Amino acid sequence: MVKIISRQFLGQANVYNIGVAQDHNFAIKNGLMASNCFNKSHSTAYGYVTYQTAYLKANYPIEYMAALLTSNSGDTDKVQKYLNNCTSMGIEIDPPDINRSGLDFTPAEKKILFGLSAVRNVGQNAIACILEARAEGGEFKSLGDFCDRIDLRAVNRRTLESLIQCGAFDKIESNRQQLIRDLELVYDWAQSRAKERASGQANLFDLMGGSFANNGNLQKSNNAFQSAPKAKVTLDFPPQEKLRLEKELLGFYVSAHPLKDIKQSSSLLAPINLSQLGEQKDNTMLCAVVMLNNVKKVVTKKGDPMAILQIEDLTESSEAIVFPKNYERVSSLLQVDARLIIWGKVDRRDEQNQFIVEDAEPVEKVQMVMVELNPHEAGTIEVQHRLRSILKEQSGDKDKAKVPVIGIIKSENHRELVRFGQQFWVQDSSSTVQSLKNAKFPAHVKKLIDN
Repeated sequence: MVKIISRQFLGQANVYNIGVAQDHNFAIKNGLMASNCFNKSHSTAYGYVTYQTAYLKANYPIEYMAALLTSNSGDTDKVQKYLNNCTSMGIEIDPPDINRSGLDFTPAEKKILFGLSAVRNVGQNAIACILEARAEGGEFKSLGDFCDRIDLRAVNRRTLESLIQCGAFDKIESNRQQLIRDLELVYDWAQSRAKERASGQANLFDLMGGSFANNGNLQKSNNAFQSAPKAKVTLDFPPQEKLRLEKELLGFYVSAHPLKDIKQSSSLLAPINLSQLGEQKDNTMLCAVVMLNNVKKVVTKKGDPMAILQIEDLTESSEAIVFPKNYERVSSLLQVDARLIIWGKVDRRDEQNQFIVEDAEPVEKVQMVMVELNPHEAGTIEVQHRLRSILKEQSGDKDKAKVPVIGIIKSENHRELVRFGQQFWVQDSSSTVQSLKNAKFPAHVKKLIDN
C-alpha cells in the first residue's frame, strides 16, 4: 500500500505529498517494473500517485511546494533542494513573520512563508503560545507588545533572540540589533508586569483598560506596551552578519544570499553553477563562485594536510576537495562563510560529483582588466595581434595568471562586453593596464565587488 500524507489545501481539498513519487519521471518506469515481475497493482498505485502529484505541482505549485517543504522539514539537504526548486519555478520564499507565520510552511500571497517550527530554539510550546496570543489579541505591534502578551515561561529570552535574529520581527522593526538591545530591557519589564498581574497588583489603569491623555483625562487604551523601555539607538548588524545569523537559525539563507549581489558581475568570469557539475567534461578547468559552509581539515597517510569542503552557490550544495599539493597555497582562505571563486576540475566517484579545487581567491580581491576597443579595432587583424602579444607577455606562468581580461566593444549606441579566453588571463592587473595604455589601448582595473 502506498502511504499518502494529506494536508489541508485551500481550506477544503487535500494536498498529497508522496515521498516515493517525488520524481515524476518515475511513472515512465512503471511499465518496465511491471514487465520485470514487479507487482502490477503496486506499479499501478505508484503511477496513480505520480499522476496526482504531477497534477498538483502543475496546477497548484505554491501549495504543493509548501506541503513538500513541510513534510521534509527535518531533512536540511532536501529542504535546500526544494527551496532551489522554488526559486527555479519563480516562487518566492518569505522568512518567518511573527504576525503571519504558522507552524509549518504556508502559502501566502503567491509566496511560501517559513513556518515558526523551522526556527532553531523555538519549541512547540512556544509556538502554541505565540499563535494563541495572536489569535486572541490580533497582530503584535512591537516587541514590548509581544512580550507583554505572551507567557514568558513558554517563550524564553533565547527563543526571542532567535526569532529576532532570523527576521521574524522585521515587519515590526527591521533593525535587528536594536531589537536585541531593546530585549535586554523589555524582557525584564514584561516579567515584572506578569508578576504584578499574577499577584493581583497590576497597575490600576491597566485593570481599567485606560491611560491618561495629555489633558489629564482618562481615556480608553490598549497601548500599555508603549511604556516599555527602549535601549539607546544603535546601528543594525552588517548585512553579512544578518545573513550568517539567519542561516545559523534557519539552516538556509532566506531573505537574501551572500552571493546574490555579485551574481551579475561574476557572470563575466563564466562560472558554472554547482548544479551543472555533472554536465562538465573531464579534465576541463572550471570556475565557480561559492560559499564555504564547512571546512574539514584532514591528514593523509603520508602526513600531508588537505581539506574536505562543503560548498554552495545559488543553485546547490556540493563537496569539494583540496589535495595536499594545493592546500598550502589556499589554506588561509578556507574559512567558514568565506565567499570564494574557485578553479578546478570535476571528479566523479561512486555516482557523486566532487569539485577538485586547484586554486581559490576571495571575491573581494578579484580584479578584472577592462580594455576598450571600437568595432573597427576589434575587427582589425593588426590590432588583435598587438593586443594578443601584450596579454601573452603579461600572462607569464599560466598557473599564476588569475586576472581575467574583459574587452569593452563600444560604438555610439552600443556597448558589448567580450570575455577573453583563460589563456589570455594575466598575473598583475596594474602592470597589464600600464602596458595596454602604453600601446594606446584605453584600459582600467575593475573589482568584482565595488567597495
